[in-house]
Amino acid sequence: MAKTKTKKSANEKTSTKQKIIFLGSEAAPFIATGGLADVLGSLPKELAKNKNLDISVILPLYSNIDDEFRSKFKFLTNFDVVLSWRMQYAGVFYYEYQGVKFYFIDNEYYFKREGNIYGFFDDAERFAFFSKASLDTIARLNIYPDILHCNDWQTACSIIYVKGMYFSDEKFRKIKTIFTIHNIEYQGSFDMNTFEDLFGFSEENKPFIEFNGCVNLMKGAIEMTDILSTVSPTYAKEIKQPFYAHGLENIVVRNEQKLHGILNGIDVDYYNPETDKCLFENYSATDLSGKATCKAELQKILSLPQRENVPIIAIISRLVSHKGLDLVRQILETLLSQDVQVVILGKGEASYENYFTHISHTYQGKCATIIAYNQDLSRKIYSGADIFLMPSKSEPCGLAQMIASRYGTVPVVRETGGLNDSIKAYTGGLGNGFTFADYNAHDMLYVVNEAIKTFHDKKAWNDLQNRVMTTDFSWNNQADKYLELYNI
Repeated sequence: MAKTKTKKSANEKTSTKQKIIFLGSEAAPFIATGGLADVLGSLPKELAKNKNLDISVILPLYSNIDDEFRSKFKFLTNFDVVLSWRMQYAGVFYYEYQGVKFYFIDNEYYFKREGNIYGFFDDAERFAFFSKASLDTIARLNIYPDILHCNDWQTACSIIYVKGMYFSDEKFRKIKTIFTIHNIEYQGSFDMNTFEDLFGFSEENKPFIEFNGCVNLMKGAIEMTDILSTVSPTYAKEIKQPFYAHGLENIVVRNEQKLHGILNGIDVDYYNPETDKCLFENYSATDLSGKATCKAELQKILSLPQRENVPIIAIISRLVSHKGLDLVRQILETLLSQDVQVVILGKGEASYENYFTHISHTYQGKCATIIAYNQDLSRKIYSGADIFLMPSKSEPCGLAQMIASRYGTVPVVRETGGLNDSIKAYTGGLGNGFTFADYNAHDMLYVVNEAIKTFHDKKAWNDLQNRVMTTDFSWNNQADKYLELYNI
């Protein structure tokens, strides 16, 4: 008699898959304030295309996640989380999106806040709770991963807990941890009295966590993780230097044997000028006629003269000093004395907001400043501008230069971090942008003028636009590099 094959259970079907769980404080499209959200919204999705992988992401359930998503979340369980002497409620909700399993940690005391998701007096406690609740969720749901991939200081506690208080549990002991630094400037540094009273860390882990008389969560994660990564090869070199490392250079150097730099990608389906509904007209690298329409309509809505042959130079940025805006401030009026138009979109430090607003009033018809975070308008600017200026003092990776390229807007960048890895100087008909090395306003102005000069050579400019639009900034190759890292 022939043997009857029994149907495998869902657990058996996935038992041979490599399980990877990402922890992060934000992920697009659910909640986003910056580049971290783009990465955690797109890298897991790219990895999930590999049918040998089981990909999950754990996030806080913020109250400002849109109801469009929240209404689809499924409640799984709840339990109490012990955080030092505290005992706090945690609920767990679930939603599968684009092949990725998302788990949301619910606690209204910590995550039902108005406005931003960061910057509260108790951020240390909020994200310590999130880190510990994430590990307890893994245990409660029996979803122990092969790889636990934590991101920035908000999830650094998870690394410390896995290698400390959870290490006696064999299932946690088998987990390989990876910690990715998206920006080393923000380290999660807190008063030393939080060491035990808030975080509940053990004394034996103190040498890894203490730094300059404070608890430093990023230092702890760097010291205790199995694998350390950051978001570009150049930034991996830069954070060994005092200028970039904000005090942690010696800690990074001590752990450089486990440090890897992998350039971020972007979601090329999301940022696609052929299908983007925010654009006035769609276009492609082979047919740029729609970009001319986008430019004319952008000029119209910003009250700029509708002139095809004047270059629009765009800045879309947080208005803060490390974005290189002091360089822009030094030469902006010189630049505006030429036949150009400048568009600035962003929010940030009051001094920059006030200055750029003042300049737009002084140079009406040549400069437009919009003090806002506006996704829709940002797409209209990416598609309607000709030149994208990004002169950062430091830039771990940067995504804006990639997004601008995707829309055929040629980047001008300083050679730092991921800008150096993604944009190569246009020379001899090669390269995909314009670059300068020294942090100097007149060096920047020189290459901006080179871009303007090239703009007026229509054949050269069209060739350059085609090259920037066809540069591969997708996650495809970068995801493979992460897989190699996971399997070290």
